[in-house]
Amino acid sequence: MRYKGILGKKIGMTSVFDEKGRMIPCTVIEAGPCFVTQIKTKEHDGYEAVQLAFDEKRERSVNKPEKGHFDKAGLKAKKVVKEFKGFDLTQFKLGDEVKVDSLFSLGDVISVTGTSKGRGFQGVVKRHHFGGGFRTHGQSDRERAPGSIGSSSYPSRVFKGMLMAGRMGGEKITVKNLTVVKVIPESNLLLVQGSVAGHNNSYVEIYKEQA
Repeated sequence: MRYKGILGKKIGMTSVFDEKGRMIPCTVIEAGPCFVTQIKTKEHDGYEAVQLAFDEKRERSVNKPEKGHFDKAGLKAKKVVKEFKGFDLTQFKLGDEVKVDSLFSLGDVISVTGTSKGRGFQGVVKRHHFGGGFRTHGQSDRERAPGSIGSSSYPSRVFKGMLMAGRMGGEKITVKNLTVVKVIPESNLLLVQGSVAGHNNSYVEIYKEQA
């Protein structure tokens, strides 16, 4: 179950060694610091949540509604804003800073949500791992073709959901049950075992799992 969370930016991948000398592939995430820009309450909004903002935005690209929203919290405009549930609202006020070491520690199990790399228009072999056609019996142009996609006389149409060529990637993907390998609070860095979706410098949402 998703619980408290924080916003971050995927920096890249590296590897570390554990106490037994085993190499662990890790994703490095710049997790925060995030700032509280709004507090949602049941009385006023019908539910409880804390709105966090991350990564400063260039002033010339900030419109008036955005500026007014961040001015209420006494902050400069940020690029990414996201609501997180599960926090104790009494512990926060507008403008508060939320750092990575206040939420995560070594050994925590987390989920990371990011947007996968966009691959553009791809055929069925790359997009759906089709095997392709026969390489023999005289055929010359069917090696990466999808094959039959429906009958002619009946139903005379292609069923919805048929696996075909199309745009690939650019989707929101959540990787669950990742383990925190290291927390570096002075640099706001989080090292997570394994890989997460997205290209380097893409924004991610990091959630703390609760049993």
